Amino acid sequence: MNNQFIVSPQWLLENLNNSQVVIVDCRFSLADAELGKKQYQANHIPGSYYLDLNQDLSSPVQEHGGRHPLPNTTELAEKLSAIGVNSQRTLVVAYDDSRLAFASRLWWLLRYLGHEQVAVLDGGFDRWQKAGYTVTDIIPTGARGIFIPQIQEDKVVDFTYVKNHKDSPDVVLVDSREGERYRGEREPIDKIAGHIPGAVNYPWQEITDTFGCLLPPSEQSQHWQNIDTNKEILVYCGSGVTACVNLLSLAIAGIPTAKLYAGSWSDWISY
Repeated sequence: MNNQFIVSPQWLLENLNNSQVVIVDCRFSLADAELGKKQYQANHIPGSYYLDLNQDLSSPVQEHGGRHPLPNTTELAEKLSAIGVNSQRTLVVAYDDSRLAFASRLWWLLRYLGHEQVAVLDGGFDRWQKAGYTVTDIIPTGARGIFIPQIQEDKVVDFTYVKNHKDSPDVVLVDSREGERYRGEREPIDKIAGHIPGAVNYPWQEITDTFGCLLPPSEQSQHWQNIDTNKEILVYCGSGVTACVNLLSLAIAGIPTAKLYAGSWSDWISY
């Protein structure tokens, strides 16, 4: 399946030497922060660079802002320049091995920085390997790019905005966590269980199959059919990471205007 947001392993294989494509490995484990980088160093898709959820795609944790605050945009822009990304030109392809949880974060961040040329690898690293395609441990040293961020403020909301708008009849608040976390039956990470009052639950894992492949666009559209697309859609999760998987799904379904509550539940409960 290929559309503007997704590329297939076969397409990526055919474009490994395309100078207009930069591949980014986003593998990460919330349980072991070093694991993703170690996996990358052991083997990765040829030519891919590594960006780390904690070090590169988030900024340090503060009192507020949640467990994965948005990164410093100037620093991220410099990192993107360093791996050869040119604003408005380079197609960035992001992959992980976690059903797009971390690749979608980079996908969303690039769009937030005004760079629409970004896609995720359907099925991620697992599907690449299952196809029998080559992997390597060679770390690329690529040409520099020039990445100039043009921040799209309309893609993100903060605590105050959610607090003031969540009860509006024109707003839909979507909780992207698993049902039992949404219902407050289990909370493995945050200090308080439950959800933001008024939120509806759309677990982020539901847009991929068990192999981490995206469901077809028609099923993505069907998934959101009960959401009134004329309303303002605000999406959150635990820390603003897996909510990006739902934002990817909404974009595939033709609803690209949904916004991320970046701090998410971990920010909400800090007040």
